[in-house]
This record gives sequence, structure tokens and C-alpha cells, in this order.
Amino acid sequence: MSAATLSEGDWIRGISIRQPYAACILDGAKTVENRLGRWRTGWVLLHTSKTVDRPALRVPLIGRTIRDRELVTGAVVGIARIADCHQDPEGAPLCSQWALPGVWHLVLADVQELPLPVPARGQVVPWKPAPDLLERVFQQLPGFQP
Repeated sequence: MSAATLSEGDWIRGISIRQPYAACILDGAKTVENRLGRWRTGWVLLHTSKTVDRPALRVPLIGRTIRDRELVTGAVVGIARIADCHQDPEGAPLCSQWALPGVWHLVLADVQELPLPVPARGQVVPWKPAPDLLERVFQQLPGFQP
């Protein structure tokens, strides 16, 4: 894909995730993001919400994962590919230690962290990034090929 088609933004969406969960995704430990609704597969910008889930910082699994990581908020911090979106059958084991019952599980793959966060506004629902935001993100990922 050329740089011209990258800037159009029709092939990628944004997903806003609270900290410290976004840091766990960037670390590679958290490969499942929980959502109330179904999402389509494909590429997403990983955006951090402006708020931090402070009680989650005391969860041992999260604490071990984010040790020494800065919890950037209000910025695009990486990209990932939603490889699958599913709900685990009722009563079945969850697909991941990060998965919650009764919600949709976005299975994340090909996570790439940006060297520098790009300040941006996000939304809870999938959002279409502006061309200038995409340009600032992909300047930091010159070898990216969707």
C-alpha cells in the first residue's frame, strides 16, 4: 500500500482504551480487549483515554505487566490488527486471562508501539482517524505495510 492510500483513512479505525490496559496491550501481554459490541476485523489505532483506571493498578497481573511503563493518556500510542471478534460460549472457558464473560473479545495481533505518542481525541465506539493524524502516526512507522 502506498503512502497516498495510507492517508485516506478508510481502511483503519481508532479504538480508545483506558490505561493501564493500553500499556498491557503494547507490552504484548494483553491480546484480548473486551467490548460490549461486535467490531469488524482490521487495523486500529491504539488510543489511550484521558482517564486511568486507578484500581486496576493494584491487580498483580497488571502491575507486573506495566512495571516501569509510563501511562500516557489522550494520545495514539500504537497500532494493532483486530484478528478476530467473538464471544465465548456461556459456561465455556474464557479465551484469555484478560477476557471477561458476556462481552465481545477483540483478539489483537501485530501490535506496534509508536516511538512517540501522538496527542489525539478518541471515542468509545470505532472512530475514523483524520488524515493529518494518520500522517503523524505513520511518519513513525515508515516500514508499516497493512
